[in-house]
Amino acid sequence: MFFRKSEEIKSDDVLNALRHVIDPDLNRDIVSLGFVKKLETLDGEVKVTIELTTPACPVKEQLKEQAEQLIAKVAGVKKVEVTMTAQVRHNSPQSPQGNRIQLPNVKNLIAVASGKGGVGKSTVTVNLAVALAETGARVGLLDADIYGPSIPLMMGTRKERVFQDGEKLIPIEKYGIKMMSMGYAVEEGKPVIWRGPMVHGALTQFLSQTQWGELDYLLVDMPPGTGDAQLTMSQTAPVSGAVIVTTPQEVSLIDARKGLAMFQSVKIPILGIVENMSGFICGHCEEVTQIFSQGGGQKLADEANVDFLGALPLDPRVAVAGDEGMPVVLKNPDCEVAKRYKTMAGKLASLISVQAHGPVKNFQPLEMSWQS
Repeated sequence: MFFRKSEEIKSDDVLNALRHVIDPDLNRDIVSLGFVKKLETLDGEVKVTIELTTPACPVKEQLKEQAEQLIAKVAGVKKVEVTMTAQVRHNSPQSPQGNRIQLPNVKNLIAVASGKGGVGKSTVTVNLAVALAETGARVGLLDADIYGPSIPLMMGTRKERVFQDGEKLIPIEKYGIKMMSMGYAVEEGKPVIWRGPMVHGALTQFLSQTQWGELDYLLVDMPPGTGDAQLTMSQTAPVSGAVIVTTPQEVSLIDARKGLAMFQSVKIPILGIVENMSGFICGHCEEVTQIFSQGGGQKLADEANVDFLGALPLDPRVAVAGDEGMPVVLKNPDCEVAKRYKTMAGKLASLISVQAHGPVKNFQPLEMSWQS
């Protein structure tokens, strides 16, 4: 159905009003960025569709409210309807040459890494994945820790086993997330005793032969250190960027610096630093008590000139949720740590959008409907 263009409302006036809505990450107005995808007017009513670069945009509601208020001030406007949509941009390098794995349906591949074990990297990975999926994003989760996979436990899928459809591996799905792990391929409790080349082969197979489908974000839970798995991912996988997880203490920061330096040496952008175990949060009053040193993650981010995604305090509910196979973002969505994960996921999505956006050009023309 098409709308008659109202004599009282000029489309240019509506667009000029929307030019005052500025995306805070891209520092451009939503009209010049091409975010205004559809404009309809009829008898004093204006309908606008605004398409953002991620459903996890942390300022989506603010942009919508601002657009509504500005349009309402245009002469002749009696009613305003703003619809917010999102289209995640492709930000994974797709090289036609060399040994790089091609993942054309995966828009962003994010490695979550740490220089040492025991910093809660897997917990951070699963909760970020769930937080992104909760916004409506299409999310995948790859457990790259071949020797010590923990994703099946934390996602409540320990009993699941992978199977093949022809040459493709069918991922395990839960909480709206597609997953692959060595834990789905071996008997529970059985150790994986492999040399480096076999680790490389397994990761390559998980990446290239898993039927991931269309994904906005594929998060990879890396093993600790800077060994075979890290080299495989950084040299053969189309990694958009890396997130480094550390704890506040200097002993953790020393190893985190090494992990950060490894990704920088292979030209993989560092999307941000996460400081885990930053204080202890009381389960009754939600007060945070500092039991270790603090500020280490921010210090590392400042040293490397990268973004600090946030600090996560220790909360017993996080461990309980992980052991029960339901990440804290789902099990206790209103607790302080869950709220911080959601904020962190929004910031991560924004940083990826900024990186992926590039020059503004070749946008689809604005659709304006009326009946002559």
